Amino acid sequence: MYRITKLENGLSVCTAQMPHVRSVSIGIWVAVGSRYENARLNGACHFIEHLLFKGTKKRSAREISQAVEGIGGYLNAFTSEEATCFHARARSDRFDELLDVLMDMVLRSRFAPTDIAKEREVIKEEIAMYLDEPQHRVQELLNTLLWPGQPLGRPITGTGSTLDGMGRSALLEYLRQNYVAENSFIVAAGNVRHTQALQAAKKFARHFSRARRPSFNSARNDQKAPRVCLFSKQTEQTQIALGIRTCSRHDPRRYALRLANAILGENMSSRLFQVIREDRGLAYSIYSSPSFFADTGDLVISAGLDTDNLSKVLRLVVRELKRLAQTPPDRAELRRAQDYVIGQIELGQESTENQMNWVGEQMAGYGRVVPAAAVKRQLNRVSAMDIRNAARMFFRPEHLNLALVSPLKSDRGLLGLLEKVS
Repeated sequence: MYRITKLENGLSVCTAQMPHVRSVSIGIWVAVGSRYENARLNGACHFIEHLLFKGTKKRSAREISQAVEGIGGYLNAFTSEEATCFHARARSDRFDELLDVLMDMVLRSRFAPTDIAKEREVIKEEIAMYLDEPQHRVQELLNTLLWPGQPLGRPITGTGSTLDGMGRSALLEYLRQNYVAENSFIVAAGNVRHTQALQAAKKFARHFSRARRPSFNSARNDQKAPRVCLFSKQTEQTQIALGIRTCSRHDPRRYALRLANAILGENMSSRLFQVIREDRGLAYSIYSSPSFFADTGDLVISAGLDTDNLSKVLRLVVRELKRLAQTPPDRAELRRAQDYVIGQIELGQESTENQMNWVGEQMAGYGRVVPAAAVKRQLNRVSAMDIRNAARMFFRPEHLNLALVSPLKSDRGLLGLLEKVS
């Protein structure tokens, strides 16, 4: 199903052929994100992402969108900590047109000074919008706790001051050094043949730099006790994000953690949802989600709740973490978690966009595509004791970080609640 060809200059062309569909999703992936930036250039990847939509030597910003939307397609991009992707989707018979637009953006964007000045202000408005949203602000506060003084702890968008410090020459130099053939992947998923994608991609390959693949500094960890960060703001609710430092995407324990997350808070059947929302009505929103990076990871429990219920909710969260670390899930709960996670993977395989993301994330993270069948086999091999052992290893006070956006004026007593995990 998956085919990969690495061209002579290091650029990879990857396809997931889905002959039963009528569409194709194309992504130009670059394995570089916000954690590759130093403090002065914080936000550079996201800034560049915006600027590639502002016009090329061949197309204006309007002509870029019209070239895709005018054929019934969709065009977008995203920046994460370790990757950037520019992607489009349309009917499969418009493959060459889609690829031409994406490559035009990535290889020939103008970076006009007027566009840089305007987009800088647009991103500042984006930052202001996020900071007005307690759910977003609490996640940024949590990142600063989990990874203090490190790129992973900085906002992907950058800040007003870092954006003001980035001019055209700095952005172009960052692009030249980091968007190179060795860490770039053309990914196509849908009704497209590998030979077709390869032939089309070869027309653009020579324009990618052969410079050395960039690297980043490893995440540091010197945490010895739980940490709390409170941002006091007059809000209707208290937003919390409890981050638990875990392991990297290369650690075999990630499969047990993926299932532990499903048991804890990924869906409406999970323990946290049932105990906190359904049984006691203490929160409208409570969920958990894992993230795995190249050298570290986290599991984050998020909730929005009445401030008067904060202590009750934290006690219940700590209780469930402790319970999972002490007692393995029973056979039925393990099976439900496995069926849920595997089912989500299988449902995702039906979408060309999800397939494109699967291939791109795998190539950026592992340098190869791990078939979904292999991941499902690993999940099915996880035992109840594996989940308990992973929880026992990671659900410890020295791994816990609690961020809050709340009308509270003091975080007194919260550290004591976190220490009760062990």
